[in-house]
Amino acid sequence: MSDLFWLTDAQMARLEPFFPKSHGKPRVDDKRVLSGIIFINRNGLRWRDAPREYGPHKTLYNRWKRWSDKGIFAQMMVGLAADHGEQTT
Repeated sequence: MSDLFWLTDAQMARLEPFFPKSHGKPRVDDKRVLSGIIFINRNGLRWRDAPREYGPHKTLYNRWKRWSDKGIFAQMMVGLAADHGEQTT
């Protein structure tokens, strides 16, 4: 599938400061998983319809759920907006 979305190394470098610390077992490849989560959300797909290049759909969902519950994605958005001079309230 040639229409897959992949975060660039520069984009990953901007996101990494917001990642929670890994405790115990290392996380599955952040770039692959986050690219898959973005692909699913951008295309309005069900988790189980994720292309296999992003890894198991359950891994994508679990990361999305855990990080959403912890507010990680919200912190990323606030931090990225602040980097561009946006006002945070």
